[in-house]
Amino acid sequence: MKPFSRADRVGELIQQVLAENLNKSIKDPRLAMATITGVKMSKDLKVARIYFAISGGKEKIDSALLGFRSAMGYIKRLLAGEMDLRYMPELKFFYDESFDYGARIESLLKSLNTEDGKNHTPVETE
Repeated sequence: MKPFSRADRVGELIQQVLAENLNKSIKDPRLAMATITGVKMSKDLKVARIYFAISGGKEKIDSALLGFRSAMGYIKRLLAGEMDLRYMPELKFFYDESFDYGARIESLLKSLNTEDGKNHTPVETE
């Protein structure tokens, strides 16, 4: 079994620090309901792709992206104080669409209703 790479460990640390401090020390109301879902680091540790989830539609997503961009300097200082890295990575924020995809799949499965046959059309035999 292959051990985790340094990029994976740094990404997990960034996710942990951001998740702990997102609602405690970042007071931007646009980020009030945001949740950090994952961080993917480049192999050279120069770029961190930070994924977040938020409920409320497209307007909330765009608002949260603006909130993260405006708090970028503060977030970098926060991470620099917690981590011992030679270079602070460039932070890029992305909306995590996996929750929306999962909710869509779930609603499609519920709409099938195959257990009681409401939406199941029988095949006619001759």
